[in-house]
Amino acid sequence: MTDDTDDQALIERPAYPTALGASTPTTITLLGTDLARDVMGEVGFGELAFWLATQRSPTPGETRVFEAVLAALADHGFTPTAIVTRLTYLSAPDSVQGALAAGLLGGGSRFLGVTEDCGRFLHEVLSGVDGPLPTDDEGWDALALETVRAQRTARRFVPGLGHHVHKDGDPRTPRLLRIAAEEDLLGPHLSLFAAIGRVHPQALGRKLPLNGAGVCGAALADLGLPLELLRGFALLARTAGLIGQLAEELRHPVASEVFLSVDLNNRSVAPDPYLPDPLTPPRHRRRSSWLNWPRSSRPLTTPSTTAPAPPPGRTARRTPTSGWPRSSASARH
Repeated sequence: MTDDTDDQALIERPAYPTALGASTPTTITLLGTDLARDVMGEVGFGELAFWLATQRSPTPGETRVFEAVLAALADHGFTPTAIVTRLTYLSAPDSVQGALAAGLLGGGSRFLGVTEDCGRFLHEVLSGVDGPLPTDDEGWDALALETVRAQRTARRFVPGLGHHVHKDGDPRTPRLLRIAAEEDLLGPHLSLFAAIGRVHPQALGRKLPLNGAGVCGAALADLGLPLELLRGFALLARTAGLIGQLAEELRHPVASEVFLSVDLNNRSVAPDPYLPDPLTPPRHRRRSSWLNWPRSSRPLTTPSTTAPAPPPGRTARRTPTSGWPRSSASARH
């Protein structure tokens, strides 16, 4: 192969640029720094996680708020994510990664996912404001009241509002608001969230707590982190908590008791067959052909091919559904 051919091969070789980790036989770089010299022993894990997501080094205040969020979301007792992690480890003790993955996959709209849901919701409200954002509590309260009323009218929940345990107030919420204020990082998302906590009883007629997952989503949004990754940060925090759950399971196991409690106390009941919602014919009872029905509601076969034949000497009775078999007419009730 000639030198020209070698040069051409180098030119055509694909390139995959990244500002994250890269290595040579003697060095490892991460975010433009030497990993061994500049990161290890110099940068905390929370700071590094922020840095990896934004590709910029956070300020000390941003690091404090971010790590407070991670601490708030790390563990919250025997939640479904913790229980399934322990049970999966009971079933497959050779698969620690499987147990952790099982718990993380359970992070959704009811547990952990509220962090992202709340951050996105608040950002959507703020993006829809015409003109400048409020600058005082009165302005934020007015925007919050309008927001809660709109959600109530649309019969939608307000993300971050309510908690099944901390009904009189989630202790994580005021603490995170205070930390953000101390670091001068109480931005518009947290301001709107706090205002929702003040005014929602006027719209809902009852007082609900602002939960910790919601305030964490507001804080992460105020830090300028990607909204698409807010649930990822909640899962990052919960990973540490699930490792703790497994570590305790090794020393003080409870998963077997949970399993046996269900297994030894189940009871046999009669089958409860699933019945799909029947197709409901028009209520005007017109004696018209089934072809007048919407195409999506027509039976797969014509009534003439499915209706039972009348006994000899009798005339077939027409049902109110104009030709449908009697069994089909009664199934819809």
